[in-house]
Amino acid sequence: MNALLRDPAPAIDIVRAHRRARIAQAMARDGGGIAVLPTAPERRRNSDNDFPYRYDSHFHHLTGFEEPQAWLVLDSDGRSTLFCRPKDSDREVWDGFRLGPDAAPAVLGVDEAYPVGELDTRLPQMLANHATLWFPFGAHPELPGRIEGWLEAVRRRSRDGVEVPGMMRDLNGLLDEMRLVKDAGEIDTMRRAARISAGAHVRAMRFCAERFRAGADSVREYEIEAELLHEFRRLGAQSPAYPSIVAAGPNACVLHYAAGNAPLLPGELCLIDAGCEFDGYASDVTRTFPATGRFTAPQRELYEIVAAAQRAAVAATRPGARHRDAHDAAVRVLAQGMLDAGLLDRNEVGDLDAVIASAAYRRFYMHGTGHWIGRDVHDVGEYLQLDEAPFEQPDGLGGMVVKKPSRILQPGMAVTLEPGLYVRPAAGVPEKFWHIGIRIEDDAIVTAGGCELISRGAPVEAAEIEALMRAAD
Repeated sequence: MNALLRDPAPAIDIVRAHRRARIAQAMARDGGGIAVLPTAPERRRNSDNDFPYRYDSHFHHLTGFEEPQAWLVLDSDGRSTLFCRPKDSDREVWDGFRLGPDAAPAVLGVDEAYPVGELDTRLPQMLANHATLWFPFGAHPELPGRIEGWLEAVRRRSRDGVEVPGMMRDLNGLLDEMRLVKDAGEIDTMRRAARISAGAHVRAMRFCAERFRAGADSVREYEIEAELLHEFRRLGAQSPAYPSIVAAGPNACVLHYAAGNAPLLPGELCLIDAGCEFDGYASDVTRTFPATGRFTAPQRELYEIVAAAQRAAVAATRPGARHRDAHDAAVRVLAQGMLDAGLLDRNEVGDLDAVIASAAYRRFYMHGTGHWIGRDVHDVGEYLQLDEAPFEQPDGLGGMVVKKPSRILQPGMAVTLEPGLYVRPAAGVPEKFWHIGIRIEDDAIVTAGGCELISRGAPVEAAEIEALMRAAD
């Protein structure tokens, strides 16, 4: 049964009505018009089996409606219309409850609703005499063709004085900016998602400690993944937010490694990058821990460098700072650590500033330190401050580029902070560090005084990880 019918929650309707009103007002300030927004299509997995359905994030943000085959039409005067599947007692026996257009206005707070089968008939009438048509560019491959068909139907009435929308505008920009700054309800949901994910990471650490203490000679990656997935669902999360990374030993040096059947062996590190989705919001958490509960000296040396880099990134994440500041702060700590540990040879790469200028650190740290997070793991929102002038700046690859400065952070924005080190065997690299991959990632909400790390239910400090795994029994 649809969650909205189990618990209608009028406050939720008010929130989404307010969001639709904000988008309508933004459209009105920018010339007016009418917007068309579909939800995500159902997707075939194989044969006659579909993937579990996941609605479009923009659509759900404005409606709260979770069923497939649905469309929202929003006029810049604020009027909203939903198209959805009709009630069908036969199909509901097979596929489950349908809300239906008759009940939709009362449950969802839209002004009117119609069966989705009437979309092609009603849309040309609704688009007529609007100067501008808004829709999400590039998000739905079949949408431009549908729109052209509706516009052609409007053009056929031009002799009757009916005007056709002459301007197409991207709806993504308006929705992206709305979603970038989270409201209190969204932040509470994200805290819940992060809390569940942190608990799953703790469970995985304890599971490994218990298995090895019981005499196991290895633990398979898929066994650890199963612990994560069970904890997600046990605590009410609907699904993983993304495919879980469970990387044993050398596999941790593969950034987007998928959990497989490789064995985690005593003396190795396990890197887990896994988060759940709860009520439409993602979490994204990474922890790296020793298989048997105790870091070796080389592992701990590199781990402390990454932990220090994350602390620097946290300190740089505050209102008024730039999104890029956290990355720059983490890179300075990581690069200095590479020099101190002998991963980089000063005689070849120079001092700290030279390492950063040449991007020599990318040999062991080749990704950014964070991204927006929210309804999507890599959430929407502009990363540059578009109202400021471009200037020449380092491109992070050892060269220079002219572009606008990084986005200024403000309270309510949500980011990940995820520095790491990845050491593959190579000439000149101390052998004691070979096959060590470490990443530490937390979800952070920008607050008035800095940032709140909402995923710290899983320990980060090496001593805390070792203590947790010692107490696993």
